[in-house]
Amino acid sequence: MSKKNRTIPAYGLPIIETHFHLDYLKTAAPDEILAAARAIGVERFMSISVEPDNMPGVLALAERFADVFATLGVHPHEAAKFSDDTAGYIQTHAAHDKVVAVGEIGLDYFYDHCDRTVQRQVFARQLQLAVECDLPVVIHTREADDDTMAMLREYAPQLRRKGVVHSFTSGMELAQVAVELGFCLGINGIVTFNKADNVREVVAATPLTHLLLETDAPFLTPVPFRGVENAPVYLPFVAEKIAEVKGIRVEDVLEQTYRNAVREFFSPLG
Repeated sequence: MSKKNRTIPAYGLPIIETHFHLDYLKTAAPDEILAAARAIGVERFMSISVEPDNMPGVLALAERFADVFATLGVHPHEAAKFSDDTAGYIQTHAAHDKVVAVGEIGLDYFYDHCDRTVQRQVFARQLQLAVECDLPVVIHTREADDDTMAMLREYAPQLRRKGVVHSFTSGMELAQVAVELGFCLGINGIVTFNKADNVREVVAATPLTHLLLETDAPFLTPVPFRGVENAPVYLPFVAEKIAEVKGIRVEDVLEQTYRNAVREFFSPLG
């Protein structure tokens, strides 16, 4: 069956998209993208900020749609753009009822688009902002396992809700440390890729209580839709692959990852 004729499954269970970039999607209007995902069960969407300039736009989209929520943060690629004004914007809007996390923050030593010392400084500052604002975090890490583990160990005890290490492709040690500290691992279309045995090994070893569904749309479209722009409507294919890897029902994956997302980002703290 060609991907053009492949039916997107709907399991009749609610799904939370924990990581996508609504402002980056180009093949359809936001209304259409969201409507297609709602039709297969996506109940809430987390649209992720990556730099100072797109934080206001991400928040504006969250304000426009009742089921869209925002994160505020600066990606390691853009760490050099972080300033006192950026920190002030995050602090000012952290209590907004549509802001659910500080992110996307972290370290990326694969591309090295920004000096590593600057990346570490900005990551630490945003982790501290999350502590001060009482928000969980959305973490990006690539080829930076040791420094990421050190930072998580330092700040996790101060975070009442931890959050997620998103698009997880790192080593087993970081996966274990993150889970032990209380973080979830974000799993997306990479888990369906032929050469992603390392990700599937992490999924197999990680308790379902610490996995989240995401797309990272418009990037990382899962099989069988490789080659087209990713979108939240493809989340069931991620859930299906997790179920296959763990040898459980897709419904079990959907139910538990939904509870995990609510716990990390949407439940009030006592």
